[in-house]
Amino acid sequence: MTRTRRLTHIAIYVALALVLHVTESFIPVPFMVPGAKLGLANIITLIVIVLSGAYDALVVVALRTFLGSLLSGALTSFAFSIVGGLLATVVMSVAQRRLGRVFGLVGVSVLGAVSHNIGQLLVAGVVVGTMEIYSYLPVLLVAGVATGYFVGITAGFILRFLPKALAGSAAGGWPENADVRHVARTP
Repeated sequence: MTRTRRLTHIAIYVALALVLHVTESFIPVPFMVPGAKLGLANIITLIVIVLSGAYDALVVVALRTFLGSLLSGALTSFAFSIVGGLLATVVMSVAQRRLGRVFGLVGVSVLGAVSHNIGQLLVAGVVVGTMEIYSYLPVLLVAGVATGYFVGITAGFILRFLPKALAGSAAGGWPENADVRHVARTP
C-alpha cells in the first residue's frame, strides 16, 4: 500500500470514529457508573485492527481521542480516554492475532472493552489518589462485557458485508494485509 493511500485510509478511519464518538454523546446511557459509555468508536478500532493492523489502529485511536477531546471541550478526560483506548487497542490487537480464531471478534472486543475500563480506572486511581475508586471495577466489568459484545457484533456485521461494498470500488477491495476470513463470524 502506498504511503498516500495508507494516510487516506487512516484519515477516513479517524473521521468515522469521530462521527461515532460525537453521535454517542447524544445517546443516554443507563449505566450507574459515571463516565461509562457504549464505546461506538471502538467499532472502527476493531475494523482497523482487522484490515490494517495494530500500528494503524493505535494511530487512529490516538488521533480520535485527541480530536474528540478537542471537539467536545473535555480536555480533562483526555488522560482517561488515551490510556483506556491505547490499552484496549493493544489488548485487542494481541488477542486478534493470537486468539482471534478461538474468541472471534466478539471475544476480542469484550477483552478490549474490559481493558479500556481497567485503564481508565488506573488513571482515576492516580488522579483521585484513593483505592476506593476500584470499588467501581465489578460494575465496569459488567458494562465492559455488555458494550464489548455489542461492539464486536456490530464490527463483525460490518466486516461481513464490507467486501461486497468494496468489490466494485476504486479501492480494489481489502488492504493487502487484511485477513477477514474468520473475523466476520458472530455467535
